Amino acid sequence: MTTELTILAYAALLQVVHFVIYSIAANLTLGLKVTAGPRDTTPQITGMTGRLQRSFNNHFEALLLFAIAVMVIEFSGQSTELSQTSAILYLVARIAYVPAYLSGIFMLRSLIWFVGLGATVVMLISALF
Repeated sequence: MTTELTILAYAALLQVVHFVIYSIAANLTLGLKVTAGPRDTTPQITGMTGRLQRSFNNHFEALLLFAIAVMVIEFSGQSTELSQTSAILYLVARIAYVPAYLSGIFMLRSLIWFVGLGATVVMLISALF
């Protein structure tokens, strides 16, 4: 298995861990009656739990683009040191993104998000040229 596919598997596992952390926080914040109920209305989630929810959703968006980049690299047989390093950088950025989002430090999560996106874009562009 290539480095890029391995990193994609780790990124997917990171999403699972993120989901577990967010689910625990949501259950503690909203209560089991709300989270296990029919959800006819969407409760407003704020504070740290809201940040966990938003960062979780953001990872789905980022993971989709990263998975596309990995598939392009894989199916075209263009795994290189650059694409491997970019994949690792993406994963490191996504791991750092959660605590950065939770910290609320101005611009930190945005900078880390941009690093992950940049790594994904580098992978896509490197496959085209």
